[in-house]
Amino acid sequence: MISLAVFISGSGSNLQSIINKIEDGSIHAEIKVVVSNNPEAYGLKRAEQHNLHSVVLEHTRFADRQAYERELLRIVRDFKTDYVILAGFMRILSPYFIHEFQNRILNIHPALLPSFPGLHAQAQAADYGVKVAGCTVHFVDEKMDHGPILIQAALPVLPSEDGESLGKRILKWEHKIYPQAISWLAQNRVNLEGRKVIVKNAKTFFLGPADDPVLISPGLEEKFF
Repeated sequence: MISLAVFISGSGSNLQSIINKIEDGSIHAEIKVVVSNNPEAYGLKRAEQHNLHSVVLEHTRFADRQAYERELLRIVRDFKTDYVILAGFMRILSPYFIHEFQNRILNIHPALLPSFPGLHAQAQAADYGVKVAGCTVHFVDEKMDHGPILIQAALPVLPSEDGESLGKRILKWEHKIYPQAISWLAQNRVNLEGRKVIVKNAKTFFLGPADDPVLISPGLEEKFF
């Protein structure tokens, strides 16, 4: 079993999807601590509802980024964390923090990286007029939305969609591929070979139903669909 620290800033819907799959036995992991830089984050209420330890660490209370991240590192070390899971954490981690948890930080981004990094990725995709959009789980490196990709879900963009409606459709699949990625880590099935992430014994892809089309690669396992 692996131990997790989940960093949030907002609603915590991806946190909830991870909690659900841990509680139903699909992920052999334990959330040791939920950390938020926003004291009003609804994700903190989700943590409380599931009796998870949470810490509010407001970045505005620290003199600089390194001082803030030094305290973040103290927290994750104190809780003996194996992996840091970024679930809507609206802070860019510096190389100082990343080097301490090299290849042990995951993030989810609402676009098919390397396209549309940064904020408002769903609106970027809709405004650009792409025909396919989606979401990506990746390891975090020193560049924003750049690290090795573990799993992606791709779905068709409807002609009438704007960023908000597209984002809602993408979020549904975020809630499936993020727990799947963490499960693979917990099963020790993930190997990094440079930028390539190899998942042992994974299906090549998964196709969703005709009325809700999606392509996910590597393929989802049944318990995550």
